[in-house]
Amino acid sequence: MYRNFFKPFFDKLIAFIALVIASPIFIVVALLLAFFQNGKVFFTQKRPGLNEKIFLLIKFKTMRDDKDGNGELLPDDQRLTWIGKIVRKTSMDEIPQLLNIIKGDMSFIGPRPLLVEYLPLYNEEQSKRHLVTPGITGWAQINGRNTISWQKKFEYDVWYVKNQSFLLDLKIIFMTIFKVFKAEGISGEGVATMEKFKGD
Repeated sequence: MYRNFFKPFFDKLIAFIALVIASPIFIVVALLLAFFQNGKVFFTQKRPGLNEKIFLLIKFKTMRDDKDGNGELLPDDQRLTWIGKIVRKTSMDEIPQLLNIIKGDMSFIGPRPLLVEYLPLYNEEQSKRHLVTPGITGWAQINGRNTISWQKKFEYDVWYVKNQSFLLDLKIIFMTIFKVFKAEGISGEGVATMEKFKGD
């Protein structure tokens, strides 16, 4: 009952209220990103959601699209702008995902929606992370985020799927707030973002 009714209902209600309250921040961040990133404000990408259904995820864009002489994108740390670093460090890049929650594509709590190209790389156990609606934050995010291995991250995701409850979600919310204030686990060692998953 909680997973299928109460959680989706309160997700959408709280997301709508949060979007209204955060609208001044939303507008200011959008204007700053537009000014310092040549008008590019949003990052959108197809991601797999509940039962691997594909949806369009939306975040604030924190990196430029700078390319090298061969037309390849430069490393993440070279494309991450100063305003992008602030937006990422404070997790404000996640604010537009409130729209994904209102649409029903996402939840506040759940395994992070990853790249579509990862789908054929998961083993049977790892694929279970798609048995619940993906979230803005989750059990893996409060236990290391981008500083832990992919294998450990998937273990945390599947553990959450098997143990999802109201009290666990409440714990994750409070721990997420704590992690945001401490700015922990934002980047992997030596990189601006998480290295790509390449399978087991």
